[in-house]
Amino acid sequence: MTLILDRIDRRPFETLGHADHGWLDARHHFSFASYHDPARMGWGTIRVWNDDVIAPRSGFPAHPHRDMEIVTYVRSGAITHQDSMGNQGRTEAGDVQVMSAGSGIRHAEFNMDDEPCTLFQIWIEPTRRGGQPNWGTRQFPKGERSGRFEVLASGFAEDGDALPIRAAARVMGATLMAGERVVYAVGEGRHAYLVAATGALTIAGEPVAARDGVALSGGRSVEIVATADAEIVLVDAQ
Repeated sequence: MTLILDRIDRRPFETLGHADHGWLDARHHFSFASYHDPARMGWGTIRVWNDDVIAPRSGFPAHPHRDMEIVTYVRSGAITHQDSMGNQGRTEAGDVQVMSAGSGIRHAEFNMDDEPCTLFQIWIEPTRRGGQPNWGTRQFPKGERSGRFEVLASGFAEDGDALPIRAAARVMGATLMAGERVVYAVGEGRHAYLVAATGALTIAGEPVAARDGVALSGGRSVEIVATADAEIVLVDAQ
C-alpha cells in the first residue's frame, strides 16, 4: 500500500543561510562557507544546495575541487564554464551541467550576459574517490518533463539518456501546471530534497513557496500538487 507522508521537513527560503558578496547573492540550504548550522549539515549524501544569483558580467574565478559531484541547474540567464581539462561551454535556463571533480580539477563559472543568472548548485558525495575529472552539459526541453519528473543526471546505468554522475543519486526536474499533481516515492534508506524554482506547491497538504527547500525521508510516498505553475528540481540520493 502506498503511504502518504503525514509531515515534511520544510525549510522556508527566509530561514536559509545568506551571503551577499555584491556580484553574488547566495542562499544556502545546508551549511556552507561561513554559514554553519549543525542541524543542516546536508541530507544523506547531498552536501550542498546553493541558490545563487550572479550579477551580469561576473562570476567565480578559477578554483579547485576534488571528490565531489557538482550539478548546476540554471533557472534564468546562462552560465559559461571553463576548466583545467580544456572543457568549456554555456548552459542556459532549464538546462543542466555536471562536473565530476574526481582526483582534482580547477574551473571557473561566469555570467557573460547583461542580465543576472540564477541557478541552483548542488553537491553530492561520490560513491568512490579519485578518478579522471569529467564535465558535461545538456539541454532538457521543459516539454519533456511536463506533468512528471524527468531524470536529468544519474549515477544509474538504466537512466542512459541522463548526464552521468558518480553517485548513487538522481537529479530530476518537473514542470507542473496549476492543479496538476504527481506522487513521488522515496525508497527505503534514501533521502530526497526538492526545491520549486518557480511557482507554488502543496506537499503532503503543506504549502511550499518558490525557493523553499523540502527534505523527504525514505520509505514513504508524497503527493505534490502545484497551486501555481511550478518548475521543480528534486534530488534523490543515498
